[in-house]
Amino acid sequence: MSEAKEATVVWRDGLQFEGTATSGFSLPLDSGPAAGAGFRPTELILVALAGCTAMDVISILRKKRQPVTGFEVHARGERSDEHPRVFTHITLEYIVRGRGVEPEAVARAIELSQTKYCPVHAMLRGSVPITSGFRIEEV
Repeated sequence: MSEAKEATVVWRDGLQFEGTATSGFSLPLDSGPAAGAGFRPTELILVALAGCTAMDVISILRKKRQPVTGFEVHARGERSDEHPRVFTHITLEYIVRGRGVEPEAVARAIELSQTKYCPVHAMLRGSVPITSGFRIEEV
């Protein structure tokens, strides 16, 4: 049986909206000239990708008993100059902090996330090139 998700966006003012999802959480959206009242929709794509793969990778590293004390994923998207201004390339940078974290474990966790577990990555990789790298900071 497939799992359905839903989202609703309600207009507030100008180009400001409030989005809610099946989870019940909400967030502000804004695409106006100043865009200071919320996320731009394209930013949410990067947040979704970084968040999805981050959850996979940290889960895998914990199962591998890696001594991770800090973890971040940075997503950077390059966009075309012409409309519809799609992403033309996305770069992911994984930053892992800890003492004695094994590079092989990090590389494998990232590979599993990107090829098997992260649905956001799977949806995007057919449309935009995604490259990634990681670094381990010894603490």
